[in-house]
Amino acid sequence: MSELELRQLRYFVAVAEEGQMTRAARRLQLAQPALSQAIARLEAQVGVKLLDRNPRGVSVTPAGAVFLEKARVTLAAVADIDATARSWARDQAGRLHAGFLSLTPPMMAGDLFPRFTSEHPGVVIEWHQLGYPTPIPRAWLGDVDVCLIWFAPTGPGVASQAVRTSPLVVTMSERHHLAGRSELRVEDVLDETFPGIVDWCDPGWLGYWGLDAYRGGPARRTDDGAMTPEEVASIVASGRAITTVPELVAVPFSHLGIRAIPLIDAYPAVLTLVWPEASGTPLVEALVELAQDIHGDRTAGD
Repeated sequence: MSELELRQLRYFVAVAEEGQMTRAARRLQLAQPALSQAIARLEAQVGVKLLDRNPRGVSVTPAGAVFLEKARVTLAAVADIDATARSWARDQAGRLHAGFLSLTPPMMAGDLFPRFTSEHPGVVIEWHQLGYPTPIPRAWLGDVDVCLIWFAPTGPGVASQAVRTSPLVVTMSERHHLAGRSELRVEDVLDETFPGIVDWCDPGWLGYWGLDAYRGGPARRTDDGAMTPEEVASIVASGRAITTVPELVAVPFSHLGIRAIPLIDAYPAVLTLVWPEASGTPLVEALVELAQDIHGDRTAGD
């Protein structure tokens, strides 16, 4: 068997995670016929069937499941090596590559970043929006030096530091049958429908917003496969689902006809810094130390 290329592994992982060639091609920004041909060549090269084709898409075979796990680990390791080198190069140039999830703008971190830039006036912070967390947090971080996110995904290779908390609220259409309530309890919404999110989203992170820990199982969800918080907001505004968000996040969506109601007996959401544990640069360490001054001790990855 000839040596596999990283590109082939990326293609296979995308198809396996998306469950459809069409969605995977969109994710990879690749023509669908080219992707299908690449997957067929990969299966011929390894000599085993990795995917079962069906009318609704594809699913991994038993051999494909094992291959998928190894492919993810391989891609994560290579990405970690590349990202570590780039992080240290940026640090020496006085640049910090910071990521954030769409509805987590830097101003929500209070005085953390103003204090940081005041103490490091020559440092340039470059902000980059990330997608939903994936099951391998280190791979999800990609090339960023540090990320700001509500409810930190945990796993090998990452560390985290809390910055601040915000009470949870339930967001729903103004037409929803619970929209007239001034406050809600967890038990009031456990049987409600939540927005459907892309299959490759980290289930633990997704389950937090669906209140899975209180229910003892996954929430009922729509079949949308939303890829961004903005798409989730559209689903909620349509009246087909509700969701939970930090109170601080709910404010921008009031003009969409979305009502935010306090969830009085839920644990608050924690805004958190997440960074690659093994490659934390001096600038990242300085930022984390400031966050510790604000909130407390750091938490390492599992």
